[in-house]
Amino acid sequence: MAKNKVIAGDYNGSAVTNVLGSVMVGSMSFAKYTVDDYEVITEDHRKSAASGIARGIVGGSLLGPVGMLAGSLSAKNKGVYTVAVAWKDGKKSLIEVDDKIYKAMVKVMF
Repeated sequence: MAKNKVIAGDYNGSAVTNVLGSVMVGSMSFAKYTVDDYEVITEDHRKSAASGIARGIVGGSLLGPVGMLAGSLSAKNKGVYTVAVAWKDGKKSLIEVDDKIYKAMVKVMF
């Protein structure tokens, strides 16, 4: 079962909610005007991040320090998404959400 909260990085521990189609991360709105980029962390990304860390090729990209943590995460159940978020204010968060919230995130960012 998804935690529906920030599991690492900035805003760690903040709840992620879906209220009438608006996704909130704590008191921050997950929207085009607040999010610079986001990416679902898949098994392939975890392997890439771990390999990159081993070679010392971790830069300031979206999967930088957040990617290191994502590489150590265990496999999740179907319908649970781990998402790396780069906020427009320069902060980064790793969030874990269920299918319902993930679909709302994709919809607001379309």
